[in-house]
Amino acid sequence: MERQNVKKRMIQEYWNFKYIILKEIFLIVVVKLILVNSLKSIKYVKVIIMSDKKRILTGDRPTGKLHLGHYVGSLKNRVELQEKYDTFLIVADVQALTTNFDRPEQLSEDLRQVVRDYLAAGIDPEKTIIFVQSMVPEIAELTVYFSMLVTVNQLRHNPTIKTEAAQYGYSDMTYGFLGYPVSQTADITFCRAHLVPVGEDQIPHIEQARKIVRKFNNSYGKIFPEPEALISDFPRLMGLDGKSKMSKSLNNAIYLSDSSDEINKKIMQAKTDPARIHKDDPGHPEVCTVFHYHQAFNKEEADEIETLCRAGKIGCVECKKNLADKLNQLLDPMRERRKKYINNPELVDQILLKGTEKARMEAQKTLKKVRKAMKIDYF
Repeated sequence: MERQNVKKRMIQEYWNFKYIILKEIFLIVVVKLILVNSLKSIKYVKVIIMSDKKRILTGDRPTGKLHLGHYVGSLKNRVELQEKYDTFLIVADVQALTTNFDRPEQLSEDLRQVVRDYLAAGIDPEKTIIFVQSMVPEIAELTVYFSMLVTVNQLRHNPTIKTEAAQYGYSDMTYGFLGYPVSQTADITFCRAHLVPVGEDQIPHIEQARKIVRKFNNSYGKIFPEPEALISDFPRLMGLDGKSKMSKSLNNAIYLSDSSDEINKKIMQAKTDPARIHKDDPGHPEVCTVFHYHQAFNKEEADEIETLCRAGKIGCVECKKNLADKLNQLLDPMRERRKKYINNPELVDQILLKGTEKARMEAQKTLKKVRKAMKIDYF
């Protein structure tokens, strides 16, 4: 009898223990589900808040399709940098109005075109936050605060502003155009970025941003890192006419969205050495736009092509066909990726909405720090 009672107690204790274990497992599963759902509700999937990587801010004004000048000047670099840094990619629609204020209706399509170019070139929305400037109002607020820290004369003497004003024929600049560097400083600092990939022509803007940040930090306490410029290895690309930088407005550009036929046609019309009349004439590649493109997009063969050209052993037509093939090899994968977003345009909007929400969360954190530092967090 005693033995049976002991056996019953052992069996009871076994089931009690098993019940406790199962109960604990159930509670753990429930807690995990709650945490997962909570994290999903936050919608900050990339958890940039917890990242110890340096941050990059980069972007473009959506004034039209991106071209090869954009690609070698910054876009190629951005694709590589997104693997190493937390990257914020701004579509600066407000700044686009500084030179397109008379046709704002064009922004909607231009904005989406630029984003399609980003995605086609290899920007990964899971690694890079792509967002719309005007949909992050904290940037505009930060612009106002920064405008108190820079004088009109400082802005007027910015060499980039001078150059662009002359380019657009502005004898009298608008407040928005003159204040472009201040707005750009707010773009860089809303996420407290450390690095800004730019072309050489944008260095004065970065220097202006550093001065504004330095003055803010000295006045109110260190809130922002002083941003540094990351200069591309090939920051300037000549246009097809061989006269000036590649630009949509000058009608001398090769676009990332051009078809293979368009590439072939444009390259065959590209400017070459004007002194070279016959195929076996010695060439001067340093003045040839086509050779300039070989240096940018066909580095493996550029030295050999230079030697053959100087010796008159390669004709311009053959040289151009070679280049067109190389460009189409570069752009073919982009064309394939672009199809996905052309066939499913809603994907671009989804990426922008998601990225803008993440960017705004970061902006709100920064502005909270700024207001506290300036002692204007009244309530």
